[in-house]
Amino acid sequence: MSAAPARPKLAAARREITGKKVAHLRREGRLPGVVFGRGLESDSVSVDTHEFELLRRHAGANTLVDLSVDGEKAAPVLVHGVQVHVVTRKPLHVDLFVVRMTEELTVDVPLVSEGVSDAVENAGGTLLHVLESVRVSALPDHLPQSIHYSIESLGSFDDQVHVRDLEIPEDATLLTDLDEVVAKVLPPRVEEEPVVAEAAEGEEGAEGAEEGAAEGEDSGGDGDKGDKSEEG
Repeated sequence: MSAAPARPKLAAARREITGKKVAHLRREGRLPGVVFGRGLESDSVSVDTHEFELLRRHAGANTLVDLSVDGEKAAPVLVHGVQVHVVTRKPLHVDLFVVRMTEELTVDVPLVSEGVSDAVENAGGTLLHVLESVRVSALPDHLPQSIHYSIESLGSFDDQVHVRDLEIPEDATLLTDLDEVVAKVLPPRVEEEPVVAEAAEGEEGAEGAEEGAAEGEDSGGDGDKGDKSEEG
């Protein structure tokens, strides 16, 4: 499990431009967004696109960010959602959620596997991540960025890692069903012996050649030879 890093900072500016006209902001290197929170009116803003991309690259999904709008006092926010271009994957719009530090939040925490599975290394199995994340509730500054678990217990194809096997921080509450499977190892696929298939094809090919030869003899007009070929 990794602890939340120190809060990064992000500066925003209020914007009057909305709708399709925000394309002009993007060309100028500004990313349009909305700041909202419980009991707060939504505020249309823009942030520096490059700064935001650096923030996403180095901060986890549940990282609190100190957001300052037009130089005002910073407020803690979470990146609630990012709309991206389907081709370039560049951000087009961001939703920033203002949190209350005394109220718990419910978030999805990514799972990270560690170690080596004997069933994978020595038995040719394939590691299957059944769950990529679990749902956790915690105060904003105690939200885990990720939860790590070991796959060394997966020694056979019958072994499984369950949610109940995860180590959850004491200041967070796990909401996902404890019986759900997190990871397991699939046995290698059993394929038909290619030698058998080739042999069968060879026999069919030989039969086809014999039939072709017989037909060729028939076409020669020798009725006796044709009868002998059929008898043979």
